[in-house]
Amino acid sequence: MKMIFFKIMIILGLIVNLLSCKAQILPLNTWVENTPNNAYLKDQDNELIPYVGVYKANYKGNEITLFITKEEDKLIKYPDKQFYQDVLVIKYIVKNSSGTTIQDTQNINHQSYFKITSMGTMPELGKVALSYSGTNCGVGWGQINLKKLNATQISWDYYPNNTILDEATCPSGTDTKVYLPHTKSLIFTKQ
Repeated sequence: MKMIFFKIMIILGLIVNLLSCKAQILPLNTWVENTPNNAYLKDQDNELIPYVGVYKANYKGNEITLFITKEEDKLIKYPDKQFYQDVLVIKYIVKNSSGTTIQDTQNINHQSYFKITSMGTMPELGKVALSYSGTNCGVGWGQINLKKLNATQISWDYYPNNTILDEATCPSGTDTKVYLPHTKSLIFTKQ
């Protein structure tokens, strides 16, 4: 009798463990408020794939190269919850008119500033919304919208927000210039 009880308890323990470990998979554009802790917002309809690639544009004498990749199952943390999500990540290089690199984020740890990560897509508009954490000291943080125009072109809209700086939050001499194009409808072409 004890052996049967022991076997039942082991089986129940395994079932509970399996059920609690399996994350709930939800569609990519599930509202954060409706996302349970540790859920996975998956790009089930491949809405992010059309944006992946290397794109170039020129703006005010600078050449901007975007390196757009898709990261699956990326941990997203909020103060009151965390979940996993498929996202686009953008790294970039900005060169001036003489070809000198003035900003390159390819090898920067994107846990801090310079991070551009998708928040979700707007399939009915053919757009993806991304958050930008800003340059040094968070200057220029805001939202970037990309719109897929065709197989080789995307349109860029950048909406920066304001940041108040002081010596306590940003040491003097820190480069706080935003080199990304602050404009609407800039066309990037896939390379």
